[in-house]
Amino acid sequence: MSTQLRRLSLRLALAAAVATAAAASLLAPSTTALAAEKASKEEILAGVEQMLGFVPTFLRQMPAATLPIGITGYANLEAGETALPTKTKYLISLAVAAQIPCQYCIWADTMGAKAAGATDEEIGEAVGVAAMTRFWSTNFNGLQVDFPTYQKELGPLFAGQ
Repeated sequence: MSTQLRRLSLRLALAAAVATAAAASLLAPSTTALAAEKASKEEILAGVEQMLGFVPTFLRQMPAATLPIGITGYANLEAGETALPTKTKYLISLAVAAQIPCQYCIWADTMGAKAAGATDEEIGEAVGVAAMTRFWSTNFNGLQVDFPTYQKELGPLFAGQ
C-alpha cells in the first residue's frame, strides 16, 4: 500500500483522537468518551480540521446529536488500541459493509485494510466469508430450521476445539 494511503489512514485515526481530546480538554469530564459526547459540533469539527487541515463534508452534514457518537466510536474502537488488530477490524467492517451494502464503507474499509497490510486475497476471503454467512443464514431462516435441534446436532462438533 502506498505511503500516502497509510498516512491518510493514520491521519483519519488521529483526527478522531484529536477531536475527542480537544473536547476532553475543553470540558474536562471524567472520561474522553464522555467529553466527545458532550462537546459541541463546532468543537469536534475544529479538532478534525486541526488534524486533517480540512473537515470532510460528511462530518459537516452529520447532526450535532450523532457526530460525537461517531467520533467517539471511531477513536475508541475502530482507530483505538483494542484486542483486535487494525487489519482485522477493517476486514470485519468490509465484510459487514458488503452485506449491508454500503459503497462508502466498502471503499473506505478496502483502503483501510490495504493500508493496514491486508492482501487482495485476505480482502476477498473476508467478503467470501460474509457471503457464506448470508447464504447459510438465508437457508436456515427460510427453511425454518429448528434451532435447538441445530445446536444439539452441531454442538459436539465444536466441543473438541
